[in-house]
Amino acid sequence: MPGKLTDKVALVTGGSRGIGRAVALAFAKEGAALIGVHYANHAEAAQATVREIEAIGSKAVVIQADLNEGKAAADSIWEQFRNAAMTTTGGPHIDILVNNAGVASATSLSDTDEPLFDEVMTVNFKAPFFLIQAIADHIREDGRIINISTGFTRVAAPMHPAYAASKGALETLTLALAPEFGSRRITVNAVMPGVTETDMNAAWITIPEARANAEAMSVFSRVGQPSDVADVITFLASHEARWTTGQVIDATGGARL
Repeated sequence: MPGKLTDKVALVTGGSRGIGRAVALAFAKEGAALIGVHYANHAEAAQATVREIEAIGSKAVVIQADLNEGKAAADSIWEQFRNAAMTTTGGPHIDILVNNAGVASATSLSDTDEPLFDEVMTVNFKAPFFLIQAIADHIREDGRIINISTGFTRVAAPMHPAYAASKGALETLTLALAPEFGSRRITVNAVMPGVTETDMNAAWITIPEARANAEAMSVFSRVGQPSDVADVITFLASHEARWTTGQVIDATGGARL
């Protein structure tokens, strides 16, 4: 039986670990033809994810770029992926872009210096902006652009002001671009995860008191798993979400409702 993403060509930034890895594997299970697994620093994890994707039956390619380089990184990602798509599918096309890669430093307003601020804004907002620009003329009709935000745009996060602001900008970009892509039936949406059990949170989430506090945030009294968020993203990537665009979908597990 065909999957929801049969023959689709997808690119997932930050696809080697955490939510990005879960998304890439979910896309493979739904029949995607080619999945680009972008990474910045974890080559072994990216290669492992590619092997898992190929074991499922989809084709995959590793793409390396440091998003701190902003537009240059975005252009490099698209060039690498375009070449892989030409080789694998015969055309420089893409159907699904997931802007997942990000950095989230827990730093207060007073402790945030300019280099840190610039890094957060470049990785979380500038690079995704220019990656969307790079793929804009190549994403096929009925395509999907999915930006990964954070529950900190809904719940106050005084220890993450720059991070929350960068993701707020990404949400605003999502809304701004939805009409532009709508004429080609391309949807543009964002997903806001809550606290999720990923490598990004590994340093603190195993501390019993911290984990208990994180679990208490959700109405389900648990920490989110990458698959919880990946399933929402997979829905948005599918034909079933064709009538949803310009939206921010809450995938926080009902945090602080």
